[in-house]
Amino acid sequence: MNIFLIGYRCSGKTKAGKSIAYVLNRQFIDTDLKIVEEEGMTIFEIVNKKGWDFFRKKETAVLNKVCNHDKQIVATGGGIVLKKENIVNMKKNGTIVWLKANFATVKKRIILDTKTKDFRPSLTSKELDDEIKETLLFRKPYYEKAMDFSIDTDNLDIDGVCKAVIKRIA
Repeated sequence: MNIFLIGYRCSGKTKAGKSIAYVLNRQFIDTDLKIVEEEGMTIFEIVNKKGWDFFRKKETAVLNKVCNHDKQIVATGGGIVLKKENIVNMKKNGTIVWLKANFATVKKRIILDTKTKDFRPSLTSKELDDEIKETLLFRKPYYEKAMDFSIDTDNLDIDGVCKAVIKRIA
């Protein structure tokens, strides 16, 4: 069984995923990093040069490859839930955990993440506050529909998120 971590950018999927993988002695995969590796460009560059449609198709292709293996902890891109095919594939191949973070938490983490601007392109071309609020609201029903369970990460550090996920999985 794989464990798929879903959620908005900066919700802790990669950091918590690495920690969970370490504790459970499993392989860690980050689908965004796999895309970057395969394309030889940052996500920002991929989206600028090839567009969001290309990126979403590539995301699905990478997820399909990941789902050919088992016993992995998989951090997914925030928008992976936008395609029903991806949700079906993750449900068929593991447990889906939504790492939830509210607006204030996401904004704080994005501002503190020095790689965000270079690695993560704008989703809406709006100001940061508006983009976060709008995208969180838009994606919430997708995350709710996809998840097997959720963990609220607002008041947890990475160790706390890791322990909460492992406890629920057990």
